[in-house]
Amino acid sequence: MIKLIGLTILILQASMVLAQASAQDHTPFKLTLNHLALSVKDVNRSADFYGNILNLQETTNRTKMDGIRWFSLGEDKELHLISILKENVAVNKAVHLALTTTNFDSFVKMLEKMNVVYSDWPGTQNKISIRADGIKQIYFQDPDDYWVEVNSAAQK
Repeated sequence: MIKLIGLTILILQASMVLAQASAQDHTPFKLTLNHLALSVKDVNRSADFYGNILNLQETTNRTKMDGIRWFSLGEDKELHLISILKENVAVNKAVHLALTTTNFDSFVKMLEKMNVVYSDWPGTQNKISIRADGIKQIYFQDPDDYWVEVNSAAQK
């Protein structure tokens, strides 16, 4: 009986050592956003939108491939516009790029001045959504019908 108890303890200890070793082999890792890539029909028209309407800074396209343009989203994040694939892309408002600004009201006025149509989440034109936490949001589409949200979260 003592030998059985000793063997059981030895097996349990070996199992714990193996479990610890296995856990160490599966070290947790952290993922962060690197870039967002959008398939676009006309890369120059889309680049004009993201550069002039959203005021994103164009960066070097390190792929060196024609039909691709890159823009900075800040904090080493990028937006890649890719026009080399010709498949149709279907999106809805739930698939969107969300940006925040410290001056939401000025941004909305700029959109109005540039005749960019925006809406609230349900789709009422020229209306601002206000989330339960007080954050203002508007939605509009780029030249390829991708949805863009701009919100006031940076003001908090």
